[in-house]
Amino acid sequence: MDFAAIDFETANQDPASICSVGVVVVGGGEVKERIYRLIRPQPDYYSYMNTRIHGLNSFSTQNAPIFPQVWAEISKRIEGLTLVAHNAQFDERCLKAAHASYSMDYPGYEFLCTCRAARKAFSRKPSFLRPANFKLDTLAEYFSIGTFRHHNAIDDALVCARLALIFFGENLNSGFLSGLENNLNECGKRDIADL
Repeated sequence: MDFAAIDFETANQDPASICSVGVVVVGGGEVKERIYRLIRPQPDYYSYMNTRIHGLNSFSTQNAPIFPQVWAEISKRIEGLTLVAHNAQFDERCLKAAHASYSMDYPGYEFLCTCRAARKAFSRKPSFLRPANFKLDTLAEYFSIGTFRHHNAIDDALVCARLALIFFGENLNSGFLSGLENNLNECGKRDIADL
């Protein structure tokens, strides 16, 4: 199973204002590469709430490259891969907005969502077996994935990759949630450090 788990953090409410990206490339069920980059956002200002969430500010990214420079590197490493994100609608919207902001052609990446997969997987389970909610940190705790810095793009991408392996298993491209029961039985046997 080959895919790239991806997570974006933004500087402000504009989805194009990507200030960091984490990418975890998975091949054959194993992590092959981790990529973390800071990005000077466009528009280049930070809202108080966003900084409070991820800890980044204008000093963090003042010397960072802009999105087209970072994406030129990353796009080569994820070419042909399905992208997986937790709450993929947000990450896909950010990626499309950043492409549009710089007048870049958007290649139509295919996204799968681990949040949606979690909701579907637990929809028929009794409430006492369900996680409290489907947030990334809650699912990481539920599946004993290990501690991580939530809203750090690379840590979020690593947890997302682990959730994708749990929810999609070896069938990422052949069927939504195929083999889920086997993968749920295997959850918690590896720590985030093992990824």
